[in-house]
Amino acid sequence: MMEAVVRILILLAAMVIAAPAAAQDLSKFKTGPVFEDFGPHAPIEGIDNVPADTEFSVAFDVAKPAEEGARNRGFESAARFINMHVAAGVDPDNIRIAVVVHGKASLDLLNDVAWAARQPVGEEEEAPENPSGAMIRVMLDHGVRFILCGQSGAAYGIEQADLIPGVETALSAMTAHALLQQRGYTVNPF
Repeated sequence: MMEAVVRILILLAAMVIAAPAAAQDLSKFKTGPVFEDFGPHAPIEGIDNVPADTEFSVAFDVAKPAEEGARNRGFESAARFINMHVAAGVDPDNIRIAVVVHGKASLDLLNDVAWAARQPVGEEEEAPENPSGAMIRVMLDHGVRFILCGQSGAAYGIEQADLIPGVETALSAMTAHALLQQRGYTVNPF
């Protein structure tokens, strides 16, 4: 028993010592050039630039919801993909992105009224806005497609009128991915 406790203490000490060495330096990460308020990326020196005429058709699969009060990181990954590649010289018109959303992340597609209706609000508190809403609207304006899994929408009681205008609904996430793949989209695993 004592030996197990000692091993755990040694492991914890090693983790504490290793934490600073494993800390991330995000000082090189910047937003833009397409999305100035989100989608940070870092330039990478010493690599060949991606040819300007490269064409991307990429689907992002997002099932993980945003952390409370934060934007959905899966949605922001799509913005980062765009910012990173435009900064590397790819023509923005050559980048087609679809974000297929299912599971609990479906709730991150709600318009502010529908979002607020699902949030606990105290008597004197103002109804909250969807933390991902502004980002989604800007991305939609730049041609990013957001596609809700209809099966998840049904499971969570989401109607089309509850969604941010421009968000599409497919029969299912599986259907959306199959149709996107037929149109040449690859699935980003991150």
